[in-house]
Amino acid sequence: MPKGIDTADRHVGQRVRAYRLSRGMSQSTLGEKIGVTFQQVQKYENGVNRIGSGRLQKIAGILGVPISALFNENAKGSEAAADRVLTDVLSKPDAMRLLWAFDAIKDSKRRLALVNLVEYMGRETS
Repeated sequence: MPKGIDTADRHVGQRVRAYRLSRGMSQSTLGEKIGVTFQQVQKYENGVNRIGSGRLQKIAGILGVPISALFNENAKGSEAAADRVLTDVLSKPDAMRLLWAFDAIKDSKRRLALVNLVEYMGRETS
C-alpha cells in the first residue's frame, strides 16, 4: 500500500517554508544544502512528498531550529492556534517580503497607512 500524505506532513512542509523564507533562503539554496533539487523542496513544502527523518533533521539544522519547531509539539490551546495562523500566513508567497518591507518603514504614520491599505484591499477581495 502506498504511503499517504497526511495533515502532519503538510504542516511540517508549511513550517519548513516559513522558516526558510524568514531566513531569506531560496528553495534552490536549501535543496543544495540537503542534496535535493529545488523541485523536491517545493514538493516537501507543499505536502506532496513526505520528508524523511534524517533529511528533516538536516533541514532543521540548516534553518537553525530544533526539529521540534517543525512540528511545534509543545504548543497548546491559543498558542497552537496562533502558531497555525502564522504558519499559514508566512508560508504564502511574498509574505516574508511584505514583512521585511514593513519592518524597513521607520515612520509610524506610514506603517499605519500601509496597514490600513492592506486591510482595505483584503476586505475588497472577500
